[in-house]
Amino acid sequence: VQLVESGGGLVQPGGSLRLSCVASGFSLDYYDIGWFRQAPGKEREGVSCRRSSDGTTYYADSVQGRFTISRDNAKNTAYLQMNSLKPEDTADYYCSTCTVVGGTILSDGMDYWGKGTPVTVSS
Repeated sequence: VQLVESGGGLVQPGGSLRLSCVASGFSLDYYDIGWFRQAPGKEREGVSCRRSSDGTTYYADSVQGRFTISRDNAKNTAYLQMNSLKPEDTADYYCSTCTVVGGTILSDGMDYWGKGTPVTVSS
């Protein structure tokens, strides 16, 4: 099982980035896939989760309306489109299998993690 994130970089406030997460060794058709981030000195937080069964998507309040999660079945790849980026979005971003409990996006415990991709929002 492997997850490989890419697409991070340096962007000015208000800009956009699209992150990609290529999965191998398992099919995203059967797992809920999500994005997490960890800023320096802060705990990891769930950003978004997409339910595999019906495509329902969930977002943290801090990114609602700005970020969009999607999936390409043929490529077994998940994406995170990030618009209207803010300096507080600066973090390392990771994809992993996810679950949602009480509105909070969490890792589902399978512990599949990539190495992450860094996002820096700064002028």
